[in-house]
Amino acid sequence: MTLAEQYFAIWNETDAEQRARLIEKTWAPDGTFVDPSFAATGYDELSAIVGTAHGMFPGLRFTVTGTVDEHHDHLRWSWELAAEGQPAVAGGTDVVTVAPDGRIRAVIGFLDFAPAH
Repeated sequence: MTLAEQYFAIWNETDAEQRARLIEKTWAPDGTFVDPSFAATGYDELSAIVGTAHGMFPGLRFTVTGTVDEHHDHLRWSWELAAEGQPAVAGGTDVVTVAPDGRIRAVIGFLDFAPAH
């Protein structure tokens, strides 16, 4: 499974214990996430923001769109949030910094479109 696939598996995991295991496998212990809606540092905060997203958008799933770009220790991907077979309700682009051990060190997310909440 690629790092991008692991990342989206975390965002789509509704079971908190399974999500915690995925986060530890995918993120550096002091990893950070920031976008216009959320900011988190470390495993517990990362899991909490994913849980919050599930509460805000029940039944919707995050999927990567297009290809994952990579250079040096950075990745970039675009994503959408939608119910299966339905138009996306949100989408954006994430810029990722990868730690030397291959896990995510930081994600900076940009929203291209999102519902008003």
